[in-house]
Amino acid sequence: MTVSTVSIWYAFIMVSHYIDANIYITEINGDFSIIDNHIKVQAAKPVQANNVNCDKMTLKTSRVNEDKPLLTGTATLYNQNGTLPDTNISCGSINDTLEKNGANGGSASDYNPLLNRQLENPTSNFDTMIHLLKGNIGTGILAMPDAFRNSGWVVGLVCTALLGAVCTHCMHILVRCSHELCVRTQRPSLSFPNVAEMAFEYGPPKLQKYSSAASKFINTFLVMTQLGFCCVYFLFVATNLQEVITHYFSIKMSVQSYLLILLVPMILLNCVKSLKYLTPASFLATILTVIGLGITFFYLLQGLPKTLNVKAFSSWQQLPLYFGTAVYAFEGIGMVLPLENNMKNPESFGGMTGVLNTGMVIVTCLYTSIGFFGYLRYGEAVKLGSITLNLPCQDLLAQSVRAAMAFSIFLSYGLQFYVPIGIVWPALKGYFHSQSSQRNAELSIRVFLVTLTFALAAAIPNLSAIISLVGSFSSSALALIFPPIIELMTFWDHCSGKEFTMMFVKDIIIIIIGFLGFGFGSYASLWNIIEPISS
Repeated sequence: MTVSTVSIWYAFIMVSHYIDANIYITEINGDFSIIDNHIKVQAAKPVQANNVNCDKMTLKTSRVNEDKPLLTGTATLYNQNGTLPDTNISCGSINDTLEKNGANGGSASDYNPLLNRQLENPTSNFDTMIHLLKGNIGTGILAMPDAFRNSGWVVGLVCTALLGAVCTHCMHILVRCSHELCVRTQRPSLSFPNVAEMAFEYGPPKLQKYSSAASKFINTFLVMTQLGFCCVYFLFVATNLQEVITHYFSIKMSVQSYLLILLVPMILLNCVKSLKYLTPASFLATILTVIGLGITFFYLLQGLPKTLNVKAFSSWQQLPLYFGTAVYAFEGIGMVLPLENNMKNPESFGGMTGVLNTGMVIVTCLYTSIGFFGYLRYGEAVKLGSITLNLPCQDLLAQSVRAAMAFSIFLSYGLQFYVPIGIVWPALKGYFHSQSSQRNAELSIRVFLVTLTFALAAAIPNLSAIISLVGSFSSSALALIFPPIIELMTFWDHCSGKEFTMMFVKDIIIIIIGFLGFGFGSYASLWNIIEPISS
């Protein structure tokens, strides 16, 4: 099954294509030449145009990776004093060549944003892989048997592989658009909201006025999604601790009491500000997750019944709940650009065998395996938001899985919290002027947001329903709706007719899938929360 899953997954991976520049500019002893495929223009004398003083013209470019020219950029001509000329310079074929390349989305220099990033604590490929795995393998993977119960085992296998491929393709879309827009804006990196804003800014003229609104939409959904993940993490840790402590110590306390106990440790963990310093916690969490999943497989593979004992397809009414849980499981869309922007070697992130594809193949195979075998083993009894709660409570090994996974998810909370604090704090930082006030204010905001996730988890202690709601409402918008819209806005005038048509059809299909899941999944999840309360 694993081999077929990988084959299906790879068949649907869309590799990002970069637009390579065919123009090179050099400067020798104050002279510069532009070489396009068929044109070589060299200016050996001062250029006079429209009575503009151009005694010495220089071409300012950023560092260029001559071995790996990944991206194109924009060249700017400056006067000797570093200022732009007041009027347009007519330099014959030089100006024609610049305009030609600019109109085609190219430029006169190879500005590579990947080589212009100044990072205090860059992460290695290994660090990024650890963060990527932990950003995706969290509580969602343990809810996959519940997702398969809502879909049926055949539908679950096929749809999980396809959904993994589509979500990963949308991650590639986001990275590709980020690189392209970095080139156009001459910036070393962009965040998810910045990418959305710049995409509309360079999009069709009638839609450019919505650039600011697009950025605010992304920020809102990012904060909602990541804080929703944090709520689930909080509740997951509390629920599993409750099972362990109740069994061994016969101490009966509500889930809310365990949430309150966890509040102070969660606050202390999230005082760590640097993503680099979260690597040890992510690494330990990954080890615990691998051990926990290994032991979980040990239980799932024992006494497996025939597939005839479980449903191949559940029902149309339950299918939206599957979608919400499955999309929630692929929870790493908000971490993609922060991880790529913080890499020491960001060129290793993309590509067919890059960090992103490698990590997501592992994630997708684990999701389908846990979901299939978990549903096959426990059938309709899988009704909770975590398969660990179905393991036999009398076994010490099963209880150790609950404890290990609870501690792993506890350590992973900080990685999920990294995104919302990175959005909320910069928006409020300008209101505080001194360093001491900024330090105290940031600490207060961190405490407030962690406390907010605690309060929401305590108010709705329904793990399965919250997972499905967060996945349907927030994750589907970020993972399936916004990336194709951004791609259409970014490349609307940079593709040939046939290429744009293919991209348009593909993106519209993904957007429709996202909206269907958003609407039906959110409705079914809300009903799943409200109905037990009313009864």
